[in-house]
Amino acid sequence: MQTTSVSYFSEGQRISAVWRTPDHAGPYRALVQGPGWLGLKDAKLYVRYHEALVQAGFAVLVIDYRGFGDSEGDRGYLSPAWQLEDLVNAVTYLTTREDVIADAIGVFGTGGTGGGNAVLLADADPRIKAAVSQVPVADGEDWLHRMRSEYEWLDFQKSLAEDRRLRVTEGKGRIVHPREEIMIPTAERRATKIKADVDDRIPTAVPLACAEGILAYRPIDAASRLTTPLLVIGVEGDATTPTDHAEALYEAARGPKQLIMQRHTTHYAAYDAYWEQTTPVIVEWFDRYVRPAHLIHRSSPSPAIGESITTESVSKEEVAR
Repeated sequence: MQTTSVSYFSEGQRISAVWRTPDHAGPYRALVQGPGWLGLKDAKLYVRYHEALVQAGFAVLVIDYRGFGDSEGDRGYLSPAWQLEDLVNAVTYLTTREDVIADAIGVFGTGGTGGGNAVLLADADPRIKAAVSQVPVADGEDWLHRMRSEYEWLDFQKSLAEDRRLRVTEGKGRIVHPREEIMIPTAERRATKIKADVDDRIPTAVPLACAEGILAYRPIDAASRLTTPLLVIGVEGDATTPTDHAEALYEAARGPKQLIMQRHTTHYAAYDAYWEQTTPVIVEWFDRYVRPAHLIHRSSPSPAIGESITTESVSKEEVAR
């Protein structure tokens, strides 16, 4: 596997990315990935997935969102809307590369908003041929609510209302720790070392106003429109990204779909416990659906009674394997 640092621009800001490719020359089918909640492109957690995908002939582009890691932008400003723009622009960047088959691009996302963003991108960008969403968030408001007892949730809502008043009357709101005051970590999250390689590079001070974007975060709405093939991977009894979020995305999707539910494990432990079982399914899903269109067939519902039948040929490109 070859690993190269690359960059592109998203809304005028330079985005830093890692480009992983097979050892042989392209053009390649390609996958784009945005990190999960408070994640970075070079997290070791992602490497083994990329190795399996690259071995199957895919190239993988994983990015740092604006304001995170090595990318430009407001440091530590959490904006799902910006993240989606960064991912759409990543797809456009891939189409400019001569070593990419421009009509064979998919999206892989794992970890909370990473999984949710994969669904959002597949809905927003028709260039995406297939999506894999692992342990996703489907509804940001429900996600934040369920981290808290009811009295904590009411207090959180009051703090958001007060912050809105501060931003209007004083020009600036409160600064908070994103993992302690927007998200509330589980005991497992506090103990796990699975993201230790990037944890010390994650912002510890962000505007409380960032929570507004999470409250409006609704991959479930995107899933209800989605005809792009979608593979969803969840964890039964997940205390970090609720199990029913993964189930809801699967149920809502309108196109080809598959759900894998990992049992007898936990959110973070599942990455190790079931990696050998889930990774071949991920690879097979992309291999089945992320392919260039050699022929596009369009036909009417009832050609026998006089409607036309159209077959449109498009240029055929060799799929690098």
